[in-house]
Amino acid sequence: MKNKLNLPELESKKVFAYFEKLAEIPHGSRNTKQISDYLVSFAKEHELEYYQDEANNIVIIKEASAGYENADPIIMQGHMDMVCEKEKGVEIDFEKDGLDLYVDGDFLKARGTTLGGDDGIAVAYILAIMDSPEIAHPRLEAVITVDEEIGMLGAEVIDLSMLKGHKMLNIDSDVEGHFLTSCAGGMTVDTVIPVTWQTQQGYSVGLTVTGLEGGHSGSEIDKEHANANILMGRVLKYLFDRMEMAIVSLAGGLKDNAIPRESEAEIVIPEEKKTEFLDYVSELENIFKKEYAVSDPVVCIEVKENGAGEYDVLSYSSMTKVIFYLRNVPNGVQHMSMVMPGLVETSLNTGIMKLTKDALELTASVRSSVSTRKEELKDKLEYLAEFLGGEISVSGDYPAWEYRAESDIREGISAVYEELFHEEPVFEAIHAGLECGILSGKIADLDCVSFGPDNFDIHTPKERLSISSTEKVWKLIVEFLKRCK
Repeated sequence: MKNKLNLPELESKKVFAYFEKLAEIPHGSRNTKQISDYLVSFAKEHELEYYQDEANNIVIIKEASAGYENADPIIMQGHMDMVCEKEKGVEIDFEKDGLDLYVDGDFLKARGTTLGGDDGIAVAYILAIMDSPEIAHPRLEAVITVDEEIGMLGAEVIDLSMLKGHKMLNIDSDVEGHFLTSCAGGMTVDTVIPVTWQTQQGYSVGLTVTGLEGGHSGSEIDKEHANANILMGRVLKYLFDRMEMAIVSLAGGLKDNAIPRESEAEIVIPEEKKTEFLDYVSELENIFKKEYAVSDPVVCIEVKENGAGEYDVLSYSSMTKVIFYLRNVPNGVQHMSMVMPGLVETSLNTGIMKLTKDALELTASVRSSVSTRKEELKDKLEYLAEFLGGEISVSGDYPAWEYRAESDIREGISAVYEELFHEEPVFEAIHAGLECGILSGKIADLDCVSFGPDNFDIHTPKERLSISSTEKVWKLIVEFLKRCK
């Protein structure tokens, strides 16, 4: 395959050529039919055994090289979907248009959009391996899933009964030299607490908790960044304890797996209490600035005066329920691991909050590497909701990938990495979800490790894939497969 990027001569040139081809095909989550069909055409062209399911998941099998027929098969795994984000002003239809790739020094980028290195690079590695007859290898079983980015939906439904392997290389990590050996399980918990309304005269003011750092609710939950929804609950309770007030609206956060950076409320107060109100807000803002001086140094509470009038507000009982919930719902790190020092074991993030005409609706991401702790936290949310007359529902429940004390594949890839690069690899766990957990439930006694090349600022238009690191990981995979005899 011709490399249109005019990269220097690399051993991994086929990887980049296939990555370019994949980038030409739209492949955002829930838009995977076209790229799935391309993978089928690849398998047909190379006369490889393949399986394509209704969800668009793909399995491709290449039999062992001569001399490797008795070796244990190796599963190579990644996902074909990408997160589609763009900069303001960039014109692109992710449903129809490919990406505009370019090289900037050691980095491969896409103009104005996400690159899709997460996890197009895994697919490119797999295709390049299977397209290279000179590479020695045992039986290869490629598992390429869909919709990983929106809840690992493809991994949930894929049938792997045709596989013979019990050792897997998951190529879905983004720090070269760091190998993941376990991950948290998780679920999404939706809470609904019914509310009632009344009309009330008063002076309307808007409150916005803003200036927060946010971050990923798994990998960055340990940084103790403030959750805007939780802080808003604190603001409301602080005011409720000191003056007459009523709630008109409430909303915050965009995604359950992102720590909310901003939360908004509109409340009604007596007009003659404006000065006191502003003093209370100022007092609390100063408290926040001291408490979060390191984690969220520019936190602030913005106030907007809307004026006097008659407003639909929460009834007193509903308001007390809303404030009670926000002040008592668990948030952030709940338990640290006693097995792996420094690793978060259990956490919760109330990522989305909105007040509708019928209910306060909240969506939380619950994570734990211990299944019983995950269930216990879910039960706590359920009990709290039921106490307030509400209910919860659970979706996207996926298991943890548990650490194996003994791992042949971990030892094997570690030895190759040290020998090739004269560096000691880092083995670690992650407080986020990987498909390894789900696939471990489908493949008996699965021994796996997750790794990949350096890929920075994933899921943003600043995403950039290191070319030199991609080359190193290519050499690692090739040499590892060679030694699996």
